[in-house]
Amino acid sequence: MYLKSIEVQGFKSFANKIVFEFHNGITGIVGPNGSGKSNVADAVRWVLGEQKVKQLRGGTMQDVIFSGTENRKPLSYASVAITLDNSDHKLPVEFEEVKVTRKLYRSGESEYLINGSVCRLKDINEMFYDTGIGKEGYSIIGQGQIDKILSGKPEERRELFDEAAGIVKFKRRKALSLRKLEEEQSNLVRVNDILGELEKQFGPLQKQSEKAKEYLKKREELKHYDINMFLVEMKRLKGQIRENDEKLKIAQDELTEAGKKHEDMKAQYEKIEQEVDEIDAGIEHAKSQRNETTLLKQQLENQIELLKEQINSVRMNDEHYEKRANDILAELANRERQKSELEEEKAEIDRHLAAASERQKQAGEELTAMQSRIAEMTVEIEKNQNDIRELLNNRASTKAKLQHYETTLEQIKVRRALLYKRLVEAESDVQRQQELAAQYTEELKAVSGKITDSVEQIKNYETEIAGLQKEIGQANENLRNRQNAYHREYSRLESLRNLTERYDGYGNSIRRVMEQKSREPKILGVVADLIKVDKKYETAVEIALGGSIQNIVTADEETAKKMIGYLKQNRYGRATFLPLTAIHGGQGFARAEALREPGVIGTADKLVTVEDKFISLAEHLLGRTLVADNIDTGIRLARKYRQSLRIVTLEGDLINPGGAMSGGAFKNSSNLLSRRREIEELEKAVARLKTELQKSEAEVAAAKEKRTALYAKVEEIQQELQNDYVVQNTAKMNLDQVKSRQNATRENSEGIYAERKKLEEQVHEIEENEESIKMELETSQQLEDELTRQMESSQKWLEKEREAEAAEVRKNENIHLSFAALEQKKDFIEENFVRIREEMGKFQEELATLNASKGENHGEIEQKEAQITEIRQTIENSKELFEEINKEIEESQKKREELNQKHKAF
Repeated sequence: MYLKSIEVQGFKSFANKIVFEFHNGITGIVGPNGSGKSNVADAVRWVLGEQKVKQLRGGTMQDVIFSGTENRKPLSYASVAITLDNSDHKLPVEFEEVKVTRKLYRSGESEYLINGSVCRLKDINEMFYDTGIGKEGYSIIGQGQIDKILSGKPEERRELFDEAAGIVKFKRRKALSLRKLEEEQSNLVRVNDILGELEKQFGPLQKQSEKAKEYLKKREELKHYDINMFLVEMKRLKGQIRENDEKLKIAQDELTEAGKKHEDMKAQYEKIEQEVDEIDAGIEHAKSQRNETTLLKQQLENQIELLKEQINSVRMNDEHYEKRANDILAELANRERQKSELEEEKAEIDRHLAAASERQKQAGEELTAMQSRIAEMTVEIEKNQNDIRELLNNRASTKAKLQHYETTLEQIKVRRALLYKRLVEAESDVQRQQELAAQYTEELKAVSGKITDSVEQIKNYETEIAGLQKEIGQANENLRNRQNAYHREYSRLESLRNLTERYDGYGNSIRRVMEQKSREPKILGVVADLIKVDKKYETAVEIALGGSIQNIVTADEETAKKMIGYLKQNRYGRATFLPLTAIHGGQGFARAEALREPGVIGTADKLVTVEDKFISLAEHLLGRTLVADNIDTGIRLARKYRQSLRIVTLEGDLINPGGAMSGGAFKNSSNLLSRRREIEELEKAVARLKTELQKSEAEVAAAKEKRTALYAKVEEIQQELQNDYVVQNTAKMNLDQVKSRQNATRENSEGIYAERKKLEEQVHEIEENEESIKMELETSQQLEDELTRQMESSQKWLEKEREAEAAEVRKNENIHLSFAALEQKKDFIEENFVRIREEMGKFQEELATLNASKGENHGEIEQKEAQITEIRQTIENSKELFEEINKEIEESQKKREELNQKHKAF
């Protein structure tokens, strides 16, 4: 098995369809950097199922589709196909040659094909197991792959050895099988847990059921005893009521007399209570006055103490003011002395500043005069230097002109001969360009018409492809919906089949017996499996059957006996068996007239379908049960036939002979009777959905095949269109070049005539200017010598003046430094003078404030002493009022005590 070819179209840089064919030996793909060599390896990795975009050196999977250039539109899909020789049948398929194809559309859809048939990526991976071929196999060795293998972990190298040894397929199948086994094991454990839990609950529930039955029996007895006790208690209570009525009459008479006495006593009580309240109010008022007087006295005494403290404080302030005034007078004398010293020092510095300023002014004038003379001489020297440079430049330029004229004369002679030759060539070239222009114009017109037709054809195909794309999208949507519906219904069918096969919903004993069905062919099945019934009668029939729905039907009594022994031996529980040889149908419904009653549907055995051999069984189980349309009909029939019928309604309500009724919301989670019907319905639905699914798949495949054919046609036209564009561009370029050459040739001829005329004028001008240029050179040399002598003399004088200027600058700097020091000292003295004057002003203001405060304090002391005398007089006057209030309070309290003694007697 070896690689025969790689077919690439629209993948990365491969815009056109290209086929790489590989023969015996080694095939190499060479080219410069950026030419797309690595894209070939990426294409192989991609077609083998690579899903990581990073491995393909892209950002998204759509990046592998050709994205277009300036002259070419982007493509709508990418396709890569590899062809392998399978003559040795290394691959597990019957074909001698295997072609694997992968396609990706810009819409996001992708396809995998093996020999043109649509398949899954999983199918491709499984086909290449143990062959070394694959996106991770050792058949593709990329850059850095060898180093990665050598430096990788042992587990990673093990994968390559497993691939080479051919055991990867079996290891992956083993892993898949183990995973499924683990899932089934966990399901089995969960089922066993549920069964164990239910078996644990069975015993307690049975005991609870027996207790519940006993409870119901005892409750009926208790109800009887309660009624008897109620009658006895009622008789006793009636006697007590008569006695209590007589006692009530006597008590009411006594109550009336006591009420009159209570009213008289209550009036006296309220009168005394009112007097006590008035006395209490008087006492409270007197106490309030006494408290106010006491509080006022205390406040006045506190005010006296406060005034005394204020007088002492004022006297202490007078002493402080006196001491502070003496300190201020001493400070003022000191500041006055400092002020006189600073004034004398300032006058001395002013005299030194005047002298220094005069010296500084004189030195500055001398330095300025010297610098002016130096600047004038420097300007003159620079002027001479500029004049010399200008003379040298002019002379060099003049010499160059003279040499240029001589050279130009020689060139003009050569140029004349060349111009004549060019003029002859240009005239012949004009005729040739006109012929080419006509030829290229015809070619351009023909190819432009062809391009217009191709573009229109591509637009039509693209419109058709867009329609197909929309149709494919809708078909895919329908396909997904049908797939979902098919898988949903198929899953339900499998679940029901599994439930039926495992006998879910049946008791443990039933399941154990049915497990023996394969060994005991005379076990015919449970009742629910042998009866078929319409959906609308299912509830009624299931209620009619009751517990019999889980009974096991056998062919004879011996089989039933054997299975009962089996259950006993293994302690699997109990089960009810119905041997066909022992079960006989009844003689028909006893009350045939009831079947003709309105609302009656019939007997339950007539509503089910069974095989002929089970007809007697159906009559035995359901023949005595009447089916009515609703509970009202059932009650009416039961009353009419004196509770002798067993009636069941379509909603599941049951009326037993004797009148017992059961009903309510029917909640049956087992669905034993409806399972077979649902399985048949689901089988039909699954078959129908499968047919629809296959039809949808065929529609999608046909639409995609048609779209692929259109893509191929568009690609073919685009290829032709690309060639036509190249021809068109070539024709345009040729035509433009011809026109450019025509214009250039025309302009060249005109330039040649103008240049000939200009050359003649230049020759005449050069001959006139050669003589004047020679005289100009001699005059320039004489003027240069004179300027050089003047500049040397000025340079010597300038050096002497600059030495004198440096000495004068140093002298000025020293004078300026001494002047600045005197100014700084004067500023310091003025600042101190201002500071002393401000301090003296503050001291004088503070002294005036102290003198004014001393006068105010003396008047304040006299005023506070007068207030103390007045407050003491007020305290003396309040003593008499305080004694009167205390006397009034004592009298009121004595009177209230007497009233309280009388009040307590009530």
